[in-house]
Amino acid sequence: MSREVVVTELVKAQARSLKMPGLGRSFETLGRQAREERWSFEDFLHEVLSTEQASRMDSAIRSRMRDARFPEEKTLGSFDFAASDGLDGSLFAELTRCEWVRKASNVLLVGPIGTGKTHLAIALGIEAAKQRHHVAFWRAADLVRTLLEARDKRELGRLERRLMRVDLLILDELGFVPFDRVGGEMLFNAIANRYERKSVLVTSNLSFSEWPKVFAGDEKLTTALLDRLADHATIITTKGKSFRMKRREGEGTKKKAEAEPKAGPSPRSNGEANQDAKPTTEGRASALMKPSAPARDDRQQRQQNEKR
Repeated sequence: MSREVVVTELVKAQARSLKMPGLGRSFETLGRQAREERWSFEDFLHEVLSTEQASRMDSAIRSRMRDARFPEEKTLGSFDFAASDGLDGSLFAELTRCEWVRKASNVLLVGPIGTGKTHLAIALGIEAAKQRHHVAFWRAADLVRTLLEARDKRELGRLERRLMRVDLLILDELGFVPFDRVGGEMLFNAIANRYERKSVLVTSNLSFSEWPKVFAGDEKLTTALLDRLADHATIITTKGKSFRMKRREGEGTKKKAEAEPKAGPSPRSNGEANQDAKPTTEGRASALMKPSAPARDDRQQRQQNEKR
């Protein structure tokens, strides 16, 4: 075994021991490039460490994406702002910088069902995770149920501390399922604890005036919650018809158009017909079945003579 092979295996073992997978994967390729291009030792070391740094950043992003538990992956690039009703793409481009997360501000997405609120919430959450923020995605009803279960198991304090470690808490579909008084109070505490400390993003299909019915009709609690959420918040209203409904209507129109028979060329008058054109098989058969003009005259003459 050559010395070069021995050294390569030693470096790989050291990279594993130091938990530097990026260096372990790249040093051989970079070493060959360094020899060919006559890099200095410092240049080679810089490139190897840069590769390891990039590897760690990618690993951190994957870990944050996994911990966030997004139901699916959505991006702003895949959102059709042109088809939306009044949504400002430049505003969302500004939100992707995540200054609002660093400032512990909030975002409220309110509008009818199917207008892209969840898509936009996931896209902003993914951008935050890519910038190494800790994100948690919860449907509001699921979070309330989990809080109640944690209370029954005497683990509520642990869950609340875990939620507070999250830089951005996304609460989706607030308003789909109403809560009882205890559940509403627990959700209020989870949000109120984050006021001016950590960010919250909420999506809801209800206008703010309808929120009390989600919290068991408790207007005081709802007012206090909205006061905290909206104090440092960007409020975005989505409008228009559901994207899913538009898609179904488009598919229905397409299927209807495909089912309709295609219109053939309009029939032409005898004067417009091309006299040189050959008759079709059906036309030729009809012509053969009709007697000629002289034959008709002879037959009529015989019938008259018989009558006489």
